[in-house]
Amino acid sequence: MTVAVLDTGVEVDHPALKGRVTTGPDFRKDGLQPGNPKWGRHGTAMASDVLKVAPKAQILSVRVIDDEVNEELDRKEFEELRQRGESPVAQGIRYAVEHGADVISMSLGDDDMLSSYDKSEAAAVAYAARKGVIVLASAGNSGDVLNGGSYPAGYAGVISVAAVKPDGERADFSTVHTYNDVAAPGVDIASASNTGGYRSVDGTSPACALAAGVVALMHAENPKLSPAQANDVLIATTHRPPGGGNAMLGYGLINADAAVKAAAAPPKDRTGAVAYNGNEHLAAPDGTPKTTHPELEQGLWMTGLIAAVAGLVSLIGGVFLARSGRRNDQAGTTHMMPPQGSYPS
Repeated sequence: MTVAVLDTGVEVDHPALKGRVTTGPDFRKDGLQPGNPKWGRHGTAMASDVLKVAPKAQILSVRVIDDEVNEELDRKEFEELRQRGESPVAQGIRYAVEHGADVISMSLGDDDMLSSYDKSEAAAVAYAARKGVIVLASAGNSGDVLNGGSYPAGYAGVISVAAVKPDGERADFSTVHTYNDVAAPGVDIASASNTGGYRSVDGTSPACALAAGVVALMHAENPKLSPAQANDVLIATTHRPPGGGNAMLGYGLINADAAVKAAAAPPKDRTGAVAYNGNEHLAAPDGTPKTTHPELEQGLWMTGLIAAVAGLVSLIGGVFLARSGRRNDQAGTTHMMPPQGSYPS
């Protein structure tokens, strides 16, 4: 099976990857080249994580983000990228679909409270679904801060993957959101380094890559497996958390063995337009309503409240400082807000 890794690039000569990677175009177009330590750090790690689970898979590397986008890609540059038409992520999805990808793995997102829905990306995800390509994305790493939503995980048709610790509990950083579908290991994952050797990686990024490897095995078991069937099988075979699905881990930790076996005889794909008949609501394959969630733990709720109050105080303080700065230093520099771009999760 071919797994497209949409990321920061993949170093093809790493021993963990040699002979298994095809390099596609660079839609990020920032001038960096393979061999530069700033090129392919995250993408090389994620490709190796896919191959840990599916060692016979082929990796299609498509570069759509920068390893240092948080520091180097300001708002103006990001807006210029978007104004060219489709975003780099959207272009990457379409390229992967058109060049034989069976699965698309996107360990990236825009974890901020103003995360931007991109029409071109949503359309590209829909295009992938129509072509039968299964798309996964990392849920995001803002669970221990302000817990902002993240795209592409939030797009309809994307399997969103949360992260768990070795004990199976939610990793503190893993974003808590209703778009979460399943969870996978995301703490201390030994991953290939673009400069050689291995390094330990935490995040929903490796969780997504490991989940993509499982989906590749499912697809190898049943090449006719549709995106909807892959999602249904993953959800139906998870190690279900107490109380059923929730916003923390979706429908639970992936059970790779059970999922691959179940992929051979998946439930019928009933994807299609459905007439609205009143009070019906969306539900998971097991019938659990999407509107049903366990009560939020008090400690987590208090953490969120404290973070919100701290953020408000910082904002008010920043306003006063800014106004004071204008009075005392008319030649001062105006700082732009952080970029709302996509970056490694």
